[in-house]
Amino acid sequence: MGKFLAILFGLIAVAGGIWLAVAVWWQEFYELVFGFIPPILFFGGLIALIAGISSMKDAKRTKQLEEETEETPEETHEKTPEESPEETPEEAKEE
Repeated sequence: MGKFLAILFGLIAVAGGIWLAVAVWWQEFYELVFGFIPPILFFGGLIALIAGISSMKDAKRTKQLEEETEETPEETHEKTPEESPEETPEEAKEE
């Protein structure tokens, strides 16, 4: 029951906020909204710039790692059980 009351009071608060913003304080609301546009554009652009630079660095690092891998291939050949059977404890005692 508490969840439904929270939803109900939340809807009432949203409706009251919209009514106050549109009917009572329209001019103040209008100025507030338009006052947020320049900072949002600035910080959004800054975040996009940082993300682009980070992406370019990651791509460069990935390319370098791929080139290093192609130049020096690792030759790690692990023996399979068929190629090198392990000794059992009984065989070790016989030796």
